[in-house]
Amino acid sequence: MTLQTDPLWQRFNDSETPCPCCGRSFDGIFDIAFDHPDPWTHGNRQEAGLDVMEQGPDRLTADFCTIGPYRFIRAVLRLPVIGTDQSFAFGCWASVNPANYDAYLGWSQDSGAFEGCFAWAMNRLPGFTMDDWLPCNLMPGERTDRPYLEVHDGAHELAALQDTGITFDQLLDIYAAAGQDLRPHLTA
Repeated sequence: MTLQTDPLWQRFNDSETPCPCCGRSFDGIFDIAFDHPDPWTHGNRQEAGLDVMEQGPDRLTADFCTIGPYRFIRAVLRLPVIGTDQSFAFGCWASVNPANYDAYLGWSQDSGAFEGCFAWAMNRLPGFTMDDWLPCNLMPGERTDRPYLEVHDGAHELAALQDTGITFDQLLDIYAAAGQDLRPHLTA
């Protein structure tokens, strides 16, 4: 059976058919985003309804964060879904050194160059065991897109999954680990 003929996949992509137990419908792959890097301890900006959250010198916006001397940029870590031309993404935060942070800010405002840099992924990603922060490369996309993370080869299973992709079952496992177990809602 291919993914396209899998009844769970079909249901997952059928926004017209609500779940019989709760009425929820599904429109396919959705990303999991983090409001802030894990070291941020000042609350959730989005839940507070704020565009900018500040606590002393610490500052958080939708795309940038400073905590004391540390600098963070919001990025995406994509995982292709096997059997489709689609990807799932974690909208996570990357820690970069201040010089690279400034270079990225300049590039994003059309006033400088940024070819990418070393970064640490700074969120614990549901569905994956992480003993430490992930070493990555932070790479620019199009100026209108968030930058993306490439996990260093051999650093974590995510590096291989960025190349090979994840199965639909693995995607459902990620959603369940994030507190959104969809399997009971995808059955007829």
